[in-house]
Amino acid sequence: MKLVYKILAYLVAVEVAVQASMVVLADAGLSKWVEQGGVLDKAAMESDASPFPEVVGFMIHGINGMMVIPVIALLLLISSFFTGLPGAVKAAGLVVLLVVVQVSLGLLGHEISALGALHGVNALLLFSAAVYAARRGRAAAMSAPTQPQARAGTAG
Repeated sequence: MKLVYKILAYLVAVEVAVQASMVVLADAGLSKWVEQGGVLDKAAMESDASPFPEVVGFMIHGINGMMVIPVIALLLLISSFFTGLPGAVKAAGLVVLLVVVQVSLGLLGHEISALGALHGVNALLLFSAAVYAARRGRAAAMSAPTQPQARAGTAG
């Protein structure tokens, strides 16, 4: 179960990196499209047509952020109860908390654009917390004292 916990924690960190790359891909595509004469208005936003190819980055960012990462974070929290690693539940709980904050900031950012800055900062915190959670196993293994094994067949 320790390996599952570690994989899930690293997967959250990888997904945060995917999130960052997808939103920047979409933003760069949008900038290029506007520079070439594209117009971003309400009609373009509500259209079913894809105005530029990189718009898929916005879609991936939304799906990952609203569905994939929250599910992985919940699985991480569930697995943390079975790892036996000290601090694993606390670290996984922090990851879940930061995911909840991240989703909330993402949704509220559409209403209060200044929250977009906090969304980016919280993403860095989430990435760090996920890596910290993944490394719990290594820290526990390094700090565990080695027990001398009793020799078989000797009477004490």
